[in-house]
Amino acid sequence: MPILLFDIDGTLVRTGGAGKAAMEAGLRETFGVAEVRDVVAYSGRTDRAIARDLLAAHGIDPTPANQDRLRDAYLARLPESLHTFGGKVCPGVAELLGHLRPRPGVVLGLLTGNIRTGARHKLAHFGLWDYFACGGFGDEHYERDDVARLAMAEVRAHLGRDFDARDVWVIGDTPLDVQCARAVGARAVAVATGWHAAEELAGHDPDFLLADLSDHAELLRAWL
Repeated sequence: MPILLFDIDGTLVRTGGAGKAAMEAGLRETFGVAEVRDVVAYSGRTDRAIARDLLAAHGIDPTPANQDRLRDAYLARLPESLHTFGGKVCPGVAELLGHLRPRPGVVLGLLTGNIRTGARHKLAHFGLWDYFACGGFGDEHYERDDVARLAMAEVRAHLGRDFDARDVWVIGDTPLDVQCARAVGARAVAVATGWHAAEELAGHDPDFLLADLSDHAELLRAWL
């Protein structure tokens, strides 16, 4: 039975920019940055890497202590930002998760650049957190491939046994999701519900490429 590891932003939910707004508000208010320069990429990356690069881009030494200060400022502002920006669950997600959760043997997990607490805030805001049993998060790692390796270890701990990497599917909306799946020998489903067009995602050769998760009959046949 399949082990399904979902990305969050752009795959499960669209937060309307709430996460970026909370991170940048934390940078301004904690470090006295008057104007945040829009020079740091967010898509598909870990929160730890984003925090490091935001600090460096604004002339602040990205020491571990400063990264932790920015993380704490971000988390303090994220719940209010989620309420302010609204956002939505991506098409087909609730139906797909509802179909999969009762199936015996299916493991629903996360593989995300979000730090764990931020992931919980985002998914709980949309009523999705309780679907997932385990996962890899961006608390300690700068690269998504390392988060994928962490996620595999977390699944192994959750199951209490080893498993075949080919039973693992990574579902995400960025080229980095496909890349990190390949890094651990997993298969990849790319969905064009984030910032990357289907044509761009196709160039990274995912096993499945979908406009969104609303038409998931083919996925269910492959997984079940």
